[in-house]
Amino acid sequence: MSFLRHVKLRVPSGAARPGPAIGQALGPLGINMAEFCKQFNEASENLYEKGTPVGVKLSAFSDRTFKFDVRSPPTSYLILKAAGMEKGPAQPSPERASGYITPEAVYEIAKMKQKDEMRWHLPLEGVARSVVGTARSMGVRVREAQDDGDAEEKQD
Repeated sequence: MSFLRHVKLRVPSGAARPGPAIGQALGPLGINMAEFCKQFNEASENLYEKGTPVGVKLSAFSDRTFKFDVRSPPTSYLILKAAGMEKGPAQPSPERASGYITPEAVYEIAKMKQKDEMRWHLPLEGVARSVVGTARSMGVRVREAQDDGDAEEKQD
């Protein structure tokens, strides 16, 4: 059993089905797609809401076996969900915000992202700044939640 290669996939949590997207990645490695989907659905159904896109790093071996790690959803997906948006703007503008999220939402997203394999050693503040930067590039601003619409933006 020798290592062949790593494959990175983005699969809906708890709803993976054998199909072209997964088949094109796993077929050349000789991995049984139905078995992967079954194991992935069992592993991911309790982690996130069903249908949430999550990253998967799959390690394929020469004897057609595999192991995989389920990662957190993309930061952009979590930001859009926290802002209550279905999709981001076609052309984000730095002057005009297309949505708002609270610092608490940034903190929750940062906690979720910090659990990933490559981020466990980073301070939470650094991960939160990364989330704020991603939000800003998407046209989403961070501000305190207030009753009236005249809330001041939070500046870093």
